Amino acid sequence: MNAKVVVSQLGARMHYAVPRIFASQDRLAHFYTDICATKGWPRIVNYLPSGLFPAPLKRLAGRRPRGVPAELTTVFSGFGIGSALRRMRVKDAIEETGHAVWAGSTFSRMVARNGFHDAAGLYAFSGDALEQMHAAKRRGLWTAVEQMIAPRDVVETLVDREMHRFPEWAGLPRHNPYARIFANRERAEWALADYIVCPSDFVRQHVIACGGPGERCIVVPYGVNSAFTIDRRRRSPGPLRVLTVGEVGLRKGSPYVAEAARLVGGAATFRMAGRLSISETVRQDISRWVELRGIIPRSQVADEFRWADVFLLPSLCEGSATAAYEALAAGLPVITTENSGTVVRDGIEGFIVPVCDAEAIALAVERLAANDGLRALMSANALHRAADFTVEAYGKRLLAALSISDGNQPDVPTGTRTVPETQVQRQFFR
Repeated sequence: MNAKVVVSQLGARMHYAVPRIFASQDRLAHFYTDICATKGWPRIVNYLPSGLFPAPLKRLAGRRPRGVPAELTTVFSGFGIGSALRRMRVKDAIEETGHAVWAGSTFSRMVARNGFHDAAGLYAFSGDALEQMHAAKRRGLWTAVEQMIAPRDVVETLVDREMHRFPEWAGLPRHNPYARIFANRERAEWALADYIVCPSDFVRQHVIACGGPGERCIVVPYGVNSAFTIDRRRRSPGPLRVLTVGEVGLRKGSPYVAEAARLVGGAATFRMAGRLSISETVRQDISRWVELRGIIPRSQVADEFRWADVFLLPSLCEGSATAAYEALAAGLPVITTENSGTVVRDGIEGFIVPVCDAEAIALAVERLAANDGLRALMSANALHRAADFTVEAYGKRLLAALSISDGNQPDVPTGTRTVPETQVQRQFFR
C-alpha cells in the first residue's frame, strides 16, 4: 500500500527534519516550501562568495533541505521573497499575527492548487494547513497537522498577562483581531486532522483544553544532533556562566532572567543570545545584570553553548523548545519550566522551576554555583538524556506514531485521556 506523504512547511524549522525523515525512508511523495537555497533562482547563493553576503542572504544560504531530493521539492520563491519583505514592515504583534494569517493561508492555497502527487497522506503545520487539508480530504488522503506551540488562545492569555505585569516591555495589551482568526484556523485544522502531532504533553493538554479531539492527539518529542562535544567535568574558574538562547521578550520569560541575575549577583554571569524584542529603555536596564548578545548566526551558536556552564529557559509558552535539546546535547544542566515542553527531568538533568518565578530560578542557579559535583553530575546526565533525543530517534518516534514505518497507512489513534481545562489552567497558568 502506498504510504508516501506530502510535507508542506514554511521556513526551515528544525533544519527540515520532517521532510528529511520521510525522504530517508522513501516515504516522501513531495515537499512544498516557500524558499530555499537548493531549488529555483535562490540557488544562485551557492555560487556567490560567502564573504559578500548581506545578512538576509546568509540566512537564505543556510536554508538547505539536505537529504530531500530536489526533484521532489517545489518552492514558491516569489511568494517567499514577498512574504519576507512584508514581514520586514511589521511594526507590532498585531501586524505580525496578521502577516502570519496571510502567509499561512496563501501558502496553503498554493499547495492545494499544486496537488498531492499520488500521496496517501499530508503532513502540514498549524496555522499554515487549513486549505490544503480540505483539498487533501476531498482526495481521500489522511492528514496530520503538527501543533508546533500551544494553541493561539493560550499564547494570547499568557502574553497578555505578562504585558500587564511589565508594560514597559511591550506596552499594555490591545485587541488583536487576527488572533481570533488564527485560533479559528487551528480549531478547523484539528477538526480535519486524523492526527494532531504535539511535541509535548504541555501542548497536547492545551489542545484538549481548547476543544481539540484528545483521541487524535499524539505526543512526539523532537530531537537534535549535536555538532560538537565538550568535556564539562571541570569548568573554568570564576562565576557560573548561565546562557539563555532565544528571542528576548515576554513569552520567553526574559524579565525573570533579568531579575534572577540581579538576585544571584556575583555568583553567576548571565548571557542572553537572541533577537531583542524590547524597548531601548528596557535594554539598558537589564544590561546591568545580563549580557545581551543580540542575534547570533546559526554557525556561531555552538560557541555560545561552549561558553556556558548552565542553560536557562524560563519560557511561559513553547511547543518543545529545541534550544533545550541542544543544551542537553552540549552537556549543559538545564533550568526550565513545564511550559517549555521540556524533556528535562527535575533533579536529574537540571531543574524544573515554576513559570514567572525569578526567585526559584535564582535558587537553582545558586545550587549549581555552590555545588560543582552536582553540576558535573547533571552535565553527564544531560549527555545521556540527549542520546535518546537525536534526529534519528525523533524520526523513528514520528514514523512509529503515524504507524507508517512498515509501509502501512496510519490508523487513527485512540485512548488519549482528556484533561479538564481547569486542571490544565491550574498546572500551567500560574
